[in-house]
Amino acid sequence: MDNVTKLLIEKRNAELFLRPRFSIDLDETSDVLIQRFSDVFKNKKTNCRGVHVDQHIFMSVPKKDEHFWSPQLHLEFIQKENNTTEMKGLFGPKPQVWTFFMFIHFVIGGLFLISATMLYSKISLNEPFTFPLIMVIVLPIIWILLYFLGSIGKDTGKPQIKYLHDVMIQIITNQL
Repeated sequence: MDNVTKLLIEKRNAELFLRPRFSIDLDETSDVLIQRFSDVFKNKKTNCRGVHVDQHIFMSVPKKDEHFWSPQLHLEFIQKENNTTEMKGLFGPKPQVWTFFMFIHFVIGGLFLISATMLYSKISLNEPFTFPLIMVIVLPIIWILLYFLGSIGKDTGKPQIKYLHDVMIQIITNQL
């Protein structure tokens, strides 16, 4: 590659999201970019682990640095006209962690609906309604705590998010 530095314009979503997203428009075909990523992972030019599936690349931190909150970077390559590519990226937890959190959210949501129905029924029948009332109050608090727990996990994984992002940029600019 010549001494001309490529200008990368990265579009990001708001910082509020637990799973940060971005997109970059590149002046290369998706096949060239995917092959570059595959070569880097195959030849172990980086400590990152990577998997290539169709038009997707999944990048993870080295196994020795991995912890419960370690992120994964999912890259999707969308071929555009004029040999350009839109690369969409999504940082998120490992699929097992994400599935576990979604399961917990589903259970809490289901219990909340059941408790709200029980509360309404008990009030309508003029029966004691202490337990369903406590559940209707406590379950949303647990839900909010789960959100903050996810935020803490995201903050714990931020150095690794930066590391994965830096490696991705090095691969795109062919500096690795």
